[in-house]
Amino acid sequence: MGMTMTQKILAAHARLDKVEAGQLIEAELDLVLGNDITTPVAIDVMKGIKNESVFDKDKIALVMDHFIPNKDIKSAENCKCCREFAAKHEITNYFDVGKMGIEHALLPESGLTVAGDCIIGADSHTCTYGALGAFSTGVGSTDMAAGMATGKAWFKVPSAIKFNIVGKPGKWISGKDVILHIIGKIGVDGALYRSMEFTGEGIKYLNMDDRFTIANMAIEAGGKNGIFPVDDIAVEYMKSHGSRPYKVYEADSDAVYDEEYTIDLSELRPTISFPHLPENTKTIDEIKEKIEVQQAVIGSCTNGRISDLRVAAEIIKGNKIADNVRCIVIPATQKIYLKALEEGLLKIFVEAGAVVSTPTCGPCLGGYMGILAAGERCISTTNRNFVGRMGHTSSEVYLASPAVAAASAVKGYIAEP
Repeated sequence: MGMTMTQKILAAHARLDKVEAGQLIEAELDLVLGNDITTPVAIDVMKGIKNESVFDKDKIALVMDHFIPNKDIKSAENCKCCREFAAKHEITNYFDVGKMGIEHALLPESGLTVAGDCIIGADSHTCTYGALGAFSTGVGSTDMAAGMATGKAWFKVPSAIKFNIVGKPGKWISGKDVILHIIGKIGVDGALYRSMEFTGEGIKYLNMDDRFTIANMAIEAGGKNGIFPVDDIAVEYMKSHGSRPYKVYEADSDAVYDEEYTIDLSELRPTISFPHLPENTKTIDEIKEKIEVQQAVIGSCTNGRISDLRVAAEIIKGNKIADNVRCIVIPATQKIYLKALEEGLLKIFVEAGAVVSTPTCGPCLGGYMGILAAGERCISTTNRNFVGRMGHTSSEVYLASPAVAAASAVKGYIAEP
């Protein structure tokens, strides 16, 4: 019985020839990630460890992104705690105001995540890096603390679901539509503690930003991780964003999968997730009523990359944001912000009546930069739409692609690009 991609990476990092689903292993880590919310908790845990030192100052990344620039005293104290910890332990990869970005866009951009890595992060969307052929998964702050101290983590080896991607997508179909379609199909617990492994000839039509989006939202289906094969597109991305050596793992031909699904990109339509679960999806054609929105958010670790902003700008250019809509655009990193500035995208947004924010998670988790009042609706490129996720418990969040969010911002209601 062969191994999946994920199982091969875990076996290598556990220094084992073979692992099986359900097996408990201790694996060596290539990177441990924390942010301004989760790191202070991990630091408190580390204070109870006799040897408070970190295992490798180059293999820890601390990214200030959730409440940056600080929105209140509590967030300022949290960042101060992280800043002092990073200085004390000489953490190489510490990202703060001026050089920060949303963690799951920033780390691949900085060349810190590559194929074959084993990565944990105290943030549920750490599964993003599977787009590059790495095993990456979210953990709690206690596990983060143990990882920072020892460079190791315990895992139960996951079984897997195989998603065969075929066909060529239409013009406005993106990675967001793919993953929303999948979550709508299998449900928010459809991949619970299992690896979502993507394969098929259709992957060549998905750029790296599409793949990051799909892997990012594996957790929204309950997945332990999402992972893509390493092709020329992934290799080119890694080479252009860093110099770290990478290792390609491929699933065995006789690897075992719990389930297999085929996703035909040519059949997909713009897909929207209705409140209050990501699985509550409808295609644009299935929406019969006019759903007015008061806010549109284009950004986040899911859809704040440069291709996302280009798509949004293409749709918004020459139009005006509807009078009843507040449109908030958030480039995911400083480099993306600068690239969008150089390409004139930010000018398009501002002239249309949108606002552009510094890189931050912002309203995605109900942090700031766009909190919703009672009864308000938001069309958003973020990843979760739980009750009260972006503000008042009676507000509503509709998840969509940058194309749908931009079109809706112009129309004033959920609209097709």
